[in-house]
Amino acid sequence: MEVIATAIADVKIVVPDIHRDGRGYFFETYSEERYFGAGIRAKFVQDNESCSSRGVLRGLHWQSGAHAQAKLVRVVRGAVWDVAVDVRRGSPTFGRSVSCELTAENGRQFFIPRGFAHGFVVLEDDTIFSYKCDSFYNPAAERGLKFDDPALGIKWPWPGRDYLLSEKDKKHPPLKDIEPWEA
Repeated sequence: MEVIATAIADVKIVVPDIHRDGRGYFFETYSEERYFGAGIRAKFVQDNESCSSRGVLRGLHWQSGAHAQAKLVRVVRGAVWDVAVDVRRGSPTFGRSVSCELTAENGRQFFIPRGFAHGFVVLEDDTIFSYKCDSFYNPAAERGLKFDDPALGIKWPWPGRDYLLSEKDKKHPPLKDIEPWEA
């Protein structure tokens, strides 16, 4: 397993060792011992999965206060462009983002620590997206950030495209109007 550092210290890209042969492939999607050794020390308690069509954009979301979630995300089938935005109060990288392409083929995982908004746009039809969370979902703690806020400078695929968003995601505020996350 290789862990790739990103422009924001705590956000990491994980490249697992994928063993491929004529039968298919095998890889370890998570091992507490190996991930802890690589500096990913979240204790995961909940797994989630979504299936989406090309052009669906989910996010940008996080949970506030004590309900914050660290996430380890990956694509089981298809491809996404995945984004993490620092929303931590007082952080030197507040409002900055890290992005990467996750595909079933590349097997990469993206670790998003607590205090980051998370979202992704789906690049292929019938994409299955899986994520581990270190805290249980709490609807009252859910927060959101406008995905296309110019202040974020996120380079989403297909500029100018009308992404498919939930009604809730269409109403998220820009960065200047959010209540930053605090530990």
